[in-house]
Amino acid sequence: MTPETSWSFDPAVLLGVFILVGLYAVGWRRARRPGERHPPSLWRLTLFGGGVLTILIALVSPLDSLGDQLMVMHMVQHMLLIDVAPILLILGLTKVLLRPVTRRLQTIERRAGFLAHPLFAVIFYAGVLWLWHMPALYDKAQGNGVVHALEHLCFFTAGALYWWHVLSPIRSRMRLAGLGPVAYMTSGKLLVGILGIVLAFAPHVIYPFYAHQPHYWGLTPLEDQMMAGLVMALEQSIVMGIALVVLFVQMLNESERTAQRAERFEIA
Repeated sequence: MTPETSWSFDPAVLLGVFILVGLYAVGWRRARRPGERHPPSLWRLTLFGGGVLTILIALVSPLDSLGDQLMVMHMVQHMLLIDVAPILLILGLTKVLLRPVTRRLQTIERRAGFLAHPLFAVIFYAGVLWLWHMPALYDKAQGNGVVHALEHLCFFTAGALYWWHVLSPIRSRMRLAGLGPVAYMTSGKLLVGILGIVLAFAPHVIYPFYAHQPHYWGLTPLEDQMMAGLVMALEQSIVMGIALVVLFVQMLNESERTAQRAERFEIA
């Protein structure tokens, strides 16, 4: 049996995307004025555009309707919102683009206390995923449009906060140093990866909502759940692997620059 595929033009989603694009466009225009130092490159614009496109794929394209019928597609939607979209959007930012709001962001960070600490970001990132995958809450979200929208908002917010500590172009007073980024990335991804493994190897269907769905694409509800868990675990592993490689390269480059500065100081 083939699932239904339809586009979802949710006004709230379209309005949110429009505001996001509008704010970026204003910042881009200001940062690219003649004489402006370090203007953002077209590559940054492309990355930000990719993040916006990812949000539209997750929430407007047929993927949204497929997620209401197949758990594996719902999981793909979740991974796009919590990882892919935030990564691309943050990579599309630069210090120049954020200059008008930098002090405000730093003030918020100071006043937020523990909520601005990387440890909280890890707890919130993993906790949000575990919480929303509890059977009662998960099924509630599938049967209620408002709760479902709240679920997606929580995923995107948790992902944005988690990746901000690693990718933010603004220097933070709680900046991860040394092996901190490696521990940060590993702990967050392992905590979520464990959830994926639990879903993949559960001996029975955990979510009643999907237990009574037709066998779309020939998948039984248990097979659908297993594939959803594997998608989560595999996506977390791939993203963690790529992130760790990038972090190690950055650490080596920083170590080399530090050694060169020390050498120049000794010579002087």
